[in-house]
Amino acid sequence: MTTAFIILAAGKGTRMQSDLPKVLHPIGGAPLLVHAMKSGAALEPERMVVVAGHGAEQVEAAAKDWNPDAQIVVQSEQLGTAHAVAQAAPALADFNGDAIVLYGDTPFITDTTLAAITAARLTHDIVILGFEAADPLRYGRLVMDGTTLTKIVEFKDADEATRAITLCNSGVVCADAATLFELVSAVGNDNAAGEYYLTDIIEIARQRGLTATAVTCDEAETQGIDSRAQLIAAEALFQSKARGALIEDGVTLLAPDTLYLSHDTVIGRDAVIEPNVVCGPGVTIETGARIRAFSHLEGCHVSRGAVIGPYARLRPGAELSENVKVGNFVEVKNAQIAEGAKVNHLSYVGDATIGAGSNVGAGVITCNYDGVFKHQTTIGENVFVGSNTMLVAPVKLGDDSMTASGSVITRDVPAGDLGVARARQDNKPGFARRMFEKLKKLKADKAKGS
Repeated sequence: MTTAFIILAAGKGTRMQSDLPKVLHPIGGAPLLVHAMKSGAALEPERMVVVAGHGAEQVEAAAKDWNPDAQIVVQSEQLGTAHAVAQAAPALADFNGDAIVLYGDTPFITDTTLAAITAARLTHDIVILGFEAADPLRYGRLVMDGTTLTKIVEFKDADEATRAITLCNSGVVCADAATLFELVSAVGNDNAAGEYYLTDIIEIARQRGLTATAVTCDEAETQGIDSRAQLIAAEALFQSKARGALIEDGVTLLAPDTLYLSHDTVIGRDAVIEPNVVCGPGVTIETGARIRAFSHLEGCHVSRGAVIGPYARLRPGAELSENVKVGNFVEVKNAQIAEGAKVNHLSYVGDATIGAGSNVGAGVITCNYDGVFKHQTTIGENVFVGSNTMLVAPVKLGDDSMTASGSVITRDVPAGDLGVARARQDNKPGFARRMFEKLKKLKADKAKGS
């Protein structure tokens, strides 16, 4: 059966105390909205409609950055969840299949749970996702008669007996798209809040002879984010689950609580991650690599057997082949480093390629930016770049070449050659002693004058 997602993402999130739309606050380096969009990726939805409102242009940009095919519709007035779903009807007018309503501020719904919802749809017209709440607070209650869901009652409209129910509504709904929009069009706003509740579709459906049921999930999956405190708690939950999954997959984490992971971090088995490592978005670390303490990685690929850090920074476009070594206080950006090459100390490598087996000495800098354009540095195989060499791009060092320490290389160095670009040393006999004596006397004279 084909599936469409309707993701409600129109809320301002007043409690966030932020100019940023609530659904764009990040967890694991990605907006809450992206987590919601990713949650059902295993279902391979045919269509995805995001209902935006506050900050609609920003929300649209974030949604399309993750899924360029996402459709954006705008809820100009926030009149309730049923009203929000209704805004998606024109976008899905030609769609034949099930629609699942998700929420842009609820990032933890799992593929397993969504699979259970779609399985239940085979025998019921409408499926609601519920959870047993440890503290029901102000959640809507699911009123069940056996396996049949008879109605959903919002807390504001519930009597004491209904409030005693602990089976609560997550807000996630699945139904045939045409049926869903027909039911939504029949929802009124005669309630304590004066809003059009999506939950009212259950009673309307029952009146029309349709069947409804509920499936349940762990309460943690339904956690919505409405405040900074909840965002912090959600980040902690995400990190804990992500670290646990890595450990289960055979990754060694020497200090798990100090590792920061992003939503798309990939780390292979038998990799070792030392304390205080940050993995920003777009990081892949292959089997057997070692990331040493206090390193920061983003948008990079670290191959099998490579050793990174400590105190290294890999920026977007860093591609490290097998058994590469990038040492302490080294920064690599938009550069490809071939097998067995080493950049061990206090260096910057940007917009460059380094051939297999080459060694980049301490303090080497690829001078890639002229103030307007970026330029490429190409270092061949088995090259020795002497310490404190400045490579002024564009420049090439041929295979088996060498640069003398302290050189400023502005022209290509052919294969097998030594490039030397520094002033000849000239020693001045006795000059240092005479200079210091002169300076000390000048200092003493000034002290007497004061």
